[in-house]
Amino acid sequence: MEAENRIQDPPIFFAHRGGKADAPENTLSAFMLALSNKASGIESDARLTQCGNVVLNHDRHFGSIFRRRQIRKSNLTSLPAEILSLSGFFSKVKGDFHFSIDVKDSAATEKILEIARSYSFPLDKLWLCHPDIEKIAEWRSIDKEVRLVNSTTLDQVKEGPEKRLSVLKEVGADAFNMHFSEWNEGLVSLCHRFQIRSFAWDAQKEEQIIRLLSIGVDGIYSDYVRRMSNSWENYKNYKSKAF
Repeated sequence: MEAENRIQDPPIFFAHRGGKADAPENTLSAFMLALSNKASGIESDARLTQCGNVVLNHDRHFGSIFRRRQIRKSNLTSLPAEILSLSGFFSKVKGDFHFSIDVKDSAATEKILEIARSYSFPLDKLWLCHPDIEKIAEWRSIDKEVRLVNSTTLDQVKEGPEKRLSVLKEVGADAFNMHFSEWNEGLVSLCHRFQIRSFAWDAQKEEQIIRLLSIGVDGIYSDYVRRMSNSWENYKNYKSKAF
């Protein structure tokens, strides 16, 4: 598949949890380093605190094994300093990039949109990810501009990819996100037929990233930011020599 057949060209290279291979995940240092390493997108996880603040953390708990506490039952001021609030993120991380958020607490969605707007972050570069299509449809009714992503695995698509993509198109989703190993050229082409972007997560090796680029995916999530940028340069050089 030719690169020009992508919906998203060039593809978006998302630094998974800020690029956790290079710095502690979901921290300000990781996010800043990812952008300096040429990530075109940042990925993180959003949870809602008891006091109604959105924070960027993958796990629902924090603290030592003997003093584990839930984020949703804690106030922002009681969280460790390394757990960054979404407002803190937008106030410190600047630049032209895409931001993919795995919404762990669906109640946080409207707050995420409110905060993004308050910092004038372009909603057409904000990607909200969730496995539940009903949630995606609900979010589309809230805002028409924000990007919506159905993140899943192929074994969870009981109705089959074509039916899933048809429904995603109907509810106004923008992207279909599956494990990198599940993508092939036919599935990418099927996505594009429905005008749905194809995203692939957990691509950690350069050969995996190169294969995804060769079949025309629109976005890649990886812990290794430099591997994505290097793979893209190698892929472009190969294509230029091939033609």
